[in-house]
Amino acid sequence: MFVGDQVSLDVSLTAAGARLASLVRSGLLDRASAQAYGDGITGLTPADPLGPVPGLSRLVRVHVQDLEASGDSARFALRWEVIGPGCEPFPALDGDITLTPAGEHATTLTLIGAYRPPPGTASAALDREVLHRAAMATIRGFLHRIAESIAYPAGAGQQ
Repeated sequence: MFVGDQVSLDVSLTAAGARLASLVRSGLLDRASAQAYGDGITGLTPADPLGPVPGLSRLVRVHVQDLEASGDSARFALRWEVIGPGCEPFPALDGDITLTPAGEHATTLTLIGAYRPPPGTASAALDREVLHRAAMATIRGFLHRIAESIAYPAGAGQQ
C-alpha cells in the first residue's frame, strides 16, 4: 500500500541536508527504522498473554542510497528488509525521503513510498483499513523520529 507523510522543520535546507546525512552515517536512521517497524508490528499483532508470536517478522536491514542534493531539494531512497517466518528477506518499505525548502529558515521533510504488511502476522485476516492505519502510524513515527533528530541534533547525540 502507498504511504506518505510530511513534517515541517524550523531548519534551513542546507542545515537539514547536512544533519540528515549525518544521521545516515551515524546509524541513527537504522535505529529509528527498527523502532518504528517494531512499533508497527506490535500494533498489528494481537496481544498474547503467553508471550511473543512465534515466527514474527523483524527488521534486519536498512538500505539507504547516498543523499542527492540539488538546488531546491535533497533526497535519498530507503528500503527496509525484514526476515519473516520463511527466513527469506522481504522488502517491507521502499520509499523516498525528501527535503524541500519551505522558506529561508524552514524545510519540509517528506516520506513517500510503498509499505508491505509484515510476513508472519495475521495481516491476511485484517481488513485493509486496519493495515493502512498501522502502516501510516509506522511511517509517521519513523518520520517524526528523523525530524526530531534533524531539528534538535544535540538531543540525538549529534553536534
